[in-house]
Amino acid sequence: MNGVHNVDEDPHPPPVNADPIPPEIQALRSTTNWMVDRYVNAGQVMGDGQTFLARFALDSFSVHRKLNPYYPFSTLADWKMANFLLTSGLSMRAINTYLSLELTKTLPLSFQSAKELRFRAEILPSRPVWKFKVVPTTHPTKQPVHLYYRDSLDCIESLFNNPIFAGEMDFSPYRLFTTAERIVRVYTEWMSSDAAWELQSQITDGGTLCGVILSSDKTNITNVCRGRVAHPLLISLTNIRMKTRNKASSHAFLLLALMPIPRFVHPTTRICSVLEARLFHQCLDIVLEPLKTVVRVGRMMSDPLGNLRALTMTQLQSINADPADVEAYFKECEKYRLSGVSHPFFWDWPLSCPSRFLTPECLHHWHRFFWDHDLGWCIEALGSRELNFRFSVLPPVTGVRHFSQGVTQLKQITGRMQRNAQRYIVVVLAGFPDARVVTAIRALMDFRYLTQAPAISSTTCDKIAAALAEFHQHKQAILDHSLRRGGQTKLPLEHFNFPKLELLHNVVPSINNVGSILQWTADTTEHAHIEVIKDPASMTNNMNYDAQICRTLDRDEKCRLFNTTISLIQQPESGRTEDGGDPDLEDEIDGGMNDDDANFELAEELWSPHRKATNLFAVAQQLLEAPPGSIPSPLRVFVAGSTAFHLNHELSIRRMSIDDAAQKFDLPDLRGALGDYVNREGAFAQNFHVFGGPRRSSHDAELPFNELRVWYKVRLQQKSYHDLSTLGLAFTVHAHPPCQPWKYGHYDGVLLNIDEAHAWPSSGLAGHSVVLVRMIMCPTARRRQTCSWTDRFLVYAERLDIVTQANGSVVEPSSGLHVLKRATRASGAPFSEIFPLDQLRSYCNLAPRFDGAQADSRLSCYNSIHSSPTMFLNKYIDKDFYYAVMGS
Repeated sequence: MNGVHNVDEDPHPPPVNADPIPPEIQALRSTTNWMVDRYVNAGQVMGDGQTFLARFALDSFSVHRKLNPYYPFSTLADWKMANFLLTSGLSMRAINTYLSLELTKTLPLSFQSAKELRFRAEILPSRPVWKFKVVPTTHPTKQPVHLYYRDSLDCIESLFNNPIFAGEMDFSPYRLFTTAERIVRVYTEWMSSDAAWELQSQITDGGTLCGVILSSDKTNITNVCRGRVAHPLLISLTNIRMKTRNKASSHAFLLLALMPIPRFVHPTTRICSVLEARLFHQCLDIVLEPLKTVVRVGRMMSDPLGNLRALTMTQLQSINADPADVEAYFKECEKYRLSGVSHPFFWDWPLSCPSRFLTPECLHHWHRFFWDHDLGWCIEALGSRELNFRFSVLPPVTGVRHFSQGVTQLKQITGRMQRNAQRYIVVVLAGFPDARVVTAIRALMDFRYLTQAPAISSTTCDKIAAALAEFHQHKQAILDHSLRRGGQTKLPLEHFNFPKLELLHNVVPSINNVGSILQWTADTTEHAHIEVIKDPASMTNNMNYDAQICRTLDRDEKCRLFNTTISLIQQPESGRTEDGGDPDLEDEIDGGMNDDDANFELAEELWSPHRKATNLFAVAQQLLEAPPGSIPSPLRVFVAGSTAFHLNHELSIRRMSIDDAAQKFDLPDLRGALGDYVNREGAFAQNFHVFGGPRRSSHDAELPFNELRVWYKVRLQQKSYHDLSTLGLAFTVHAHPPCQPWKYGHYDGVLLNIDEAHAWPSSGLAGHSVVLVRMIMCPTARRRQTCSWTDRFLVYAERLDIVTQANGSVVEPSSGLHVLKRATRASGAPFSEIFPLDQLRSYCNLAPRFDGAQADSRLSCYNSIHSSPTMFLNKYIDKDFYYAVMGS
């Protein structure tokens, strides 16, 4: 939790210094040109603490592991089999059935039954342990209130000491600036915020600030059997960097407690809700008491490298009524629109302020807002049938949901589905007769995209505020057309009085106080509910869920802890002696633990999903490092500029004559275009090509080759706009000739670099042209012939020009999108050229431009681009593309 006043108001700010830069900030400077000012004498190492392995060795059975590191299992293979069975989700009956097989009996296993296996798992080291408490209530409930929880400080210590997070944690506040003049501030992690800087000034000199994240939300366990519900409370640390913390496979959120869901005996439903809220805060008070104590007295704790640090965890009002008289107290609360909770859990938590630690959150405040309100307004504006039709005729994008049946009839809406719909909502609504409605929706979309950046500058904060102001300027149009309606009555509403809209005004102050809003998204914690609630609940007997969930989680965490320990011991850096009983083991392991790459590889090995994200940059680097002659040339995976390319090893067409290719792809000037390319390229040069003038080569030009190798698609991948250590989506660019059902072919748009002085994405669209890729090829050289073009992949590209608007702008005023049209030569033929493939820079999503309130009924997703005289460059298809185009 964090709080206090704004750092800009501090008349005596602590001294700052850009050097020396601590290790936790080195990564920032290695990928950006930002200037870093760190808080002097913060997050100091106080001495040698305990490493993860040293803490593990405190177990009562550690004496047995000096002889056998896999105790209570006999060998590594024995443990791997046990780990698989324990974490597979199999029932005890199924495990017994497996162990009773004749083939299984031949294996040298140390257990013969599920009961014996569970017993061995129970004696594995565990931390933190589960506790149980019956919570007294002031009003009667139908059943006693049971609270299952763990020591919050033990959970914090477990996260803080976890070796998986070595090199992924921040220990001292810092400030980021875009230039040496320190004019434009950048907010990223929580440690880069004003609140972290302020709080550091209020704790002991040299102490380490430890921010606590709490997440709580009810989740369904079953939809049958009376619809059982659980209320998990998760905990994590702000010190863990957002990229790691928000990665589900990092397990950076621990289940701290299962909050009770009571049934109070009271005739008034609203009073029952107040009593439930009071009980919730009462339970939080019990669970979080150890953390409140640490705020007052501090605590020494070991970080992932075994360094000892002095931790301090990171102010409130009243009303005139007796809290014990719930009815009277609630009546007084209603006057001030308060909840009726007399003692919130944070009332005695020093350095905590609700206006700061109750942060905006993307999943519910952005995406659910969009689905409940923006989409509803669009449905009223166009009608559900027209809206669904427009969604259905948009060209499909590989890897992105295509709404072939529209959006209004979808069931079980997820956050991903909401985000996918946001990619298209502006192009779908564009063309609505009242441009003010389009502007209002587009302004809210700009607001959402800008606020979801992992790094937000003070300049971007101004853009965020401007987008929100633009929505308020045009929102009256939504009321004028009666687009805002009540949920059940469906009657028109004449106001915008709902909390989520009001909350948007707190976003810019929250960015200053707590850093990027993206790091607080509930996507990670909602996904964690599957792992900590739903999966364990599926292994129960549908009775007394809470106790069985805790028991299953305890067993799973023991297995994960033991697996991590074994992996660390097996590292060559550990320096483990033959007898395993060296008293200097801790020091030798410390040396190995300083290798952040080793810990990253360990995390990948232990916790990453089986299907890893595509990394074309890594594949290209591996191919470059391969021994000469071992990889076919030219390389099918390579990097040019900021983009990685991937062509399939298997060609779509192995060999095809130029004339046959021209006929198949409907490119009558293909031979002439290739002739112009060869003339520009020269004999052996690797030139940078631009769009030329008239076609100089004839349609029957003589070429130094007769055949082409052809691919129907190429994959493009870029790194994140704000963080070069993070990969973006790998988009597939199609160049498929006419076929069924693609009567006119399947062609995608890309961004082509035509000016070497401009680099994507830093330069935006400047120095680049949007083109339609019609063919991907590589000439086949004649026997005993060597030319530069024989190992250069080429694309046949048709240029798309940006249409200047009536007001002189390059974007349409209402939608904020670039309008494109096909460029033509004087003869009326498409303006096309042959370019090297490596001049492509990014996938561009092209969307048909709808005119008026109804789209042409003859359109489909297969012909909408071909049939549209003008089209939109949809910048909302990908956030990194959006940031590059907007210069954010």
